[in-house]
Amino acid sequence: MLSRLVLVSGHTLKNSGSFGACLVQASRSFHQSSQSLAPVPPLPEKGGKVRHGIFPEELFTLLYPKTGVTGPYMLGTGLLLYMLSKEIYVINHETFAAASIGAVVIYGVKKFGPSVTGIVSADKFDVDKVAKAQEVKDQAMASLAQGIEDEKKEQWRVEGRHMLFDAKRNNVAMLLETNYRERLHMVTNEVKKRLDYQVELQNLHRRMEQEHMVNWVEQSVIKSITPQQEKESIAKCISDLKVLAKTTQARASV
Repeated sequence: MLSRLVLVSGHTLKNSGSFGACLVQASRSFHQSSQSLAPVPPLPEKGGKVRHGIFPEELFTLLYPKTGVTGPYMLGTGLLLYMLSKEIYVINHETFAAASIGAVVIYGVKKFGPSVTGIVSADKFDVDKVAKAQEVKDQAMASLAQGIEDEKKEQWRVEGRHMLFDAKRNNVAMLLETNYRERLHMVTNEVKKRLDYQVELQNLHRRMEQEHMVNWVEQSVIKSITPQQEKESIAKCISDLKVLAKTTQARASV
């Protein structure tokens, strides 16, 4: 009777749409692809809750809406009785050995599990791995932040490049203006020197002409004087000198 009840209840639940939806929801909760859900949620650090050491809590939660609180236990008991009544599973000496070994294992896990876990624990390795990963992440973030700052600085330099080019253009224009004025000044000095040379050359010509005219007039005058006129002129000069000497002596005696 129990086996028939289990078969009938299992067939009914299998054919019902709500059970299929529950199975789909459970499968989606356990298996989530990156295509349907992005980004993929991180893996849990600890396992889910279980009952009696091996039965997951989700199984009971799945059967509660249809069978109630005692449904999972009745289902498990019915399956066990069905397997025993149909001799699918036969109780023999191996069953008692497995039960004894299971009891010893459960006792050892309950008794020595916490202490062994404190000595040999994967959490420490996980903490070290997480610390190393965080350090690598921090270094990468620092490098990326420095790269962003460098890029902003380069963009700022590119924006100031127009001002730099304007300043360079102004400097080039000032250099060209300076060269132009220096050459203009050089040309002015050269022209002034040549004009001064022409003025000095004309003055020299005029002075030489004057000297030549004076010499010519003097020579002409000298040539025009006769020896008689020269003697008379000398005598006149001597007489004038004597008169001047007497006048000077008379003034000195007075």
